[in-house]
Amino acid sequence: MALVSGLLEIILYVKDMQKQVRFYRDVLGLPLGELAGETDFSHHFWVEFDTGSCTLVLHGGSEGRVGQDAPRLVFRVDDVEMARRALVGRGIKMGQYRLAAPGVKVCEGTDPEGNIFSIESRQEV
Repeated sequence: MALVSGLLEIILYVKDMQKQVRFYRDVLGLPLGELAGETDFSHHFWVEFDTGSCTLVLHGGSEGRVGQDAPRLVFRVDDVEMARRALVGRGIKMGQYRLAAPGVKVCEGTDPEGNIFSIESRQEV
């Protein structure tokens, strides 16, 4: 049985949300999620695009090296606590889980080359 059940989202850290939304929506043609009716994205720090099987998320306010730091891969799991224990048992370095939003548990880890990934479970609230 697989520990993860698919790629949930890819988080891309951005500095200029308005410019990035225009690129992904207007140039590439990706449909916006819940902010579909918005025109000004300069005050948003989280914008989602529907890409089919997973979500592309633009995350604003980045202090990192935008364009150089790797996007964050977020994998869907049924139970973050159980999946974290299993990964730690397999020798994977994992942080503590946290509540990112109501019903959303997240935990970060690193792959063998130091790339950060997350596991996430969502419960209907």
